[in-house]
Amino acid sequence: MPHAVTGRFDDGSAYQVQITGAADRPVVGSTRAAALVALHAGEPILLTPTGPLRSVSGDDEATVLAVIRRYTEVIESRETVSTGH
Repeated sequence: MPHAVTGRFDDGSAYQVQITGAADRPVVGSTRAAALVALHAGEPILLTPTGPLRSVSGDDEATVLAVIRRYTEVIESRETVSTGH
């Protein structure tokens, strides 16, 4: 299920993104957040503070969300409903 995430980078810049689950474009809405996910592609990341550990992949929404949570301050994260269009 896609996620909408609002947060801040370390420098205080705000962002708002949609995690798509698409390998070719896992994040839309912030080129900086998309670059962050691309930078960590293939690296192992904990999905929660205690695990499990998985490799970051653009088509794996859980790992993309984990990267965003790990490297930014997430203010709001919610699942969104896909309309199928």
